[in-house]
Amino acid sequence: MLTQAIKGVKDLLPEDSVRWRKVETAARDAFNAYGFLEIRTPIIEHTVLFARSIGATSDIVEKEMYAFTDRGGDEITLRPEGTAGVVRAYVEHKLYAKDPVTKLYYMGPMFRRERPQAGRLRQFHQIGAEALGSAGPGIDVDVLALLSDLFGRLGIEGVELQINSLGCRDCRPKYRAALKEFLMARYDQLCPDCQRRIEANPLRALDCKAEGCKAATADAPDMSEYLDDGCREHFAKVREGLDDLDIGYSVNKRMVRGLDYYTRTTFEMVATDKKGAQNAVAAGGRYDGLVEELGGPSTPGIGFAIGMERLILMLPESGEDINGPELFVAALGTDAGRVALKVVHGLRTKGIHAEWDYSGASLKSQMKKADRSAAKRVLIVGEDELARGVAILRDMRSKEQQEIPIKSVIATLVNRLKVIQAIARKH
Repeated sequence: MLTQAIKGVKDLLPEDSVRWRKVETAARDAFNAYGFLEIRTPIIEHTVLFARSIGATSDIVEKEMYAFTDRGGDEITLRPEGTAGVVRAYVEHKLYAKDPVTKLYYMGPMFRRERPQAGRLRQFHQIGAEALGSAGPGIDVDVLALLSDLFGRLGIEGVELQINSLGCRDCRPKYRAALKEFLMARYDQLCPDCQRRIEANPLRALDCKAEGCKAATADAPDMSEYLDDGCREHFAKVREGLDDLDIGYSVNKRMVRGLDYYTRTTFEMVATDKKGAQNAVAAGGRYDGLVEELGGPSTPGIGFAIGMERLILMLPESGEDINGPELFVAALGTDAGRVALKVVHGLRTKGIHAEWDYSGASLKSQMKKADRSAAKRVLIVGEDELARGVAILRDMRSKEQQEIPIKSVIATLVNRLKVIQAIARKH
């Protein structure tokens, strides 16, 4: 083989795409119900966008971004997450002037150079939503309800919504100071990364996965004790709204999220495996200062992103397979082949999946091919059928056969298959 896929990226084969389409369709239906509109932003952005929005001291910016200098000397980065690009587009195109509240969603690939593992790749995919323009707790509840609804539509179980409040620019400095003092007293127990983070971003130490850091910060100061009245009331209203909607959740006081732009409400949809290990499948939060940081007017916002690869692994088994054609035409001879081409083309233009054999092989060979393709029906056209002006329609499940006049075969099949499709959609 000349070459293989780059380590940490993955081909999505046709059988994989069936499950991906299921998730994407459910997501689009959910976003539509909640009034979110699709936005598609570029895969590449100026590096400064992510340094300013995510935070120069975050692991993403320091260790994981695919950043490079292009031939024109510009610093370019393959997007590691979706929010920064959406907010950049929101500011650049002045979407805030069109509607006081803008609700957007996106789907697409992201890129981070981290160690590949199950559900985590270097080119990975996210489904995300961003709601900009409302500072009230009601939009927080709406976004959390949307996230919970989507997981319900997909039939995913074994996940828990965890929430927290990170406070705002007014109350967080007091917490940062208390946490910094706490961490300095335990400096020797922390990993090198967390020792370095004490000055730049002490909250990140609470999110460290190193066992030593987990133990050292087990009794760290609680952010909830430092919230000002406004942040405390906001978080209480979010919890009240979730309770009113009967959406289950737990408060995770150690949740800080890895991106610098989060304020107030933060959340994760966490899956727990059989051994009790937790893994975030979706995450997000409020980012009330990000639009202003990127050059726009002071605009509150909240959003989330779902890791598609992790989500796909959690889908319940439902026996989906690549959909076979509604009809396979088995033609014997040159004249029959011309009929097959017309029939297949006529059905396809009406939105019906139809296939035929291009090789002119034996009937037995073509029937085997139809079976392998999972065709629901086969239309057989041979010399004898042409002489009698008919074609034989065979149901591949029941094995029943009937003759259809060739002159009206396209119209007859279109009407019949459209009715069958409509009945199938209802059930």
